[in-house]
Amino acid sequence: MDLGIDLGTATTVVSDVRRGIVFDEPSVMLLRSGGGRREKILAVGREAADLLGRAPSRFVAVRPVQDGVVTDLETTRSYLRSVLHAVGRRVWGLPVRAVIGVPVGSSALENRALLEAAEEAGIRPVTALDGAVAGAVGCGLDPLERRVHMVVDVGGGTAEAVAFCFGGVLAHRTSRLGGEEMTQAVARYLREQHQLYVGELEAEDLKVRSAADGDGPLVAQGRDAVTGRPRLATVQAADVAGAVRPITDEIVRTLTTCLEDLPPQALADVLAEGVVVFGGGSRVQGFAKELERGLGLPVKLAEEPLTCVAEGAARALRNRRLLAAYGRS
Repeated sequence: MDLGIDLGTATTVVSDVRRGIVFDEPSVMLLRSGGGRREKILAVGREAADLLGRAPSRFVAVRPVQDGVVTDLETTRSYLRSVLHAVGRRVWGLPVRAVIGVPVGSSALENRALLEAAEEAGIRPVTALDGAVAGAVGCGLDPLERRVHMVVDVGGGTAEAVAFCFGGVLAHRTSRLGGEEMTQAVARYLREQHQLYVGELEAEDLKVRSAADGDGPLVAQGRDAVTGRPRLATVQAADVAGAVRPITDEIVRTLTTCLEDLPPQALADVLAEGVVVFGGGSRVQGFAKELERGLGLPVKLAEEPLTCVAEGAARALRNRRLLAAYGRS
């Protein structure tokens, strides 16, 4: 089984070389603590996410990755094993090869921790590949050609701008803000402006719907801050987008400084080709236009912004030159 894996802070996407996307679910695992090391996995992915804010206190929801890097080796190993079972690896003797996307700004130690967790989960061989490069491959770009390309990847924990050419990264910038901070901004807006407490899932849903509905009204459901009782509130999509805008503005300010490290000829290539943006945060209302304004360059949203990293990682398995140039260890 040959897989490309985008192990993100918010979402895990797995692409099989033959079958295409086989897993696209939240990066969450629900555990029941039994004391010491006797924690039992109850649910993974969407099933676990559906129980956020609903499960009894003896159940604990954990995320194996924060800001694109492993937080706990054992948790990540258990999570990856569960994902492998979910995508159809029922017989442990079946070999699995994989390429896993990692942030360009991650350290060698962080990458080693992820690779060790993957190997202990049964993935051998496993290679780490710059996630932005994998996303570029998934969008049809060739990171080995003699022209400079620039992409922006806005994930749940981080956002990155990366320029690359002929097998090497020319410049990159990383913002420690991403989709999670946008979701928190929506929850804060509802609490402060509508006296309504909402859970993480509701805030995330409102963020996504505000991007799809333009300026229309949205209904939010939560707990009244005064009475403590359930309540519905009608909010405008534009107001939700406005609550997220300070986060997106800060991301854009950080990422646009990537241009300062590029030579004039490289800038000419990027101006001609434009910048491709992908990742869950790229779909937030107005983000692409704000990025285009900040960069002063054409910005194009990827056709498959949520899955292109995993798809590109899967394609990279069959491109030895690409892995030799951009692979991480």
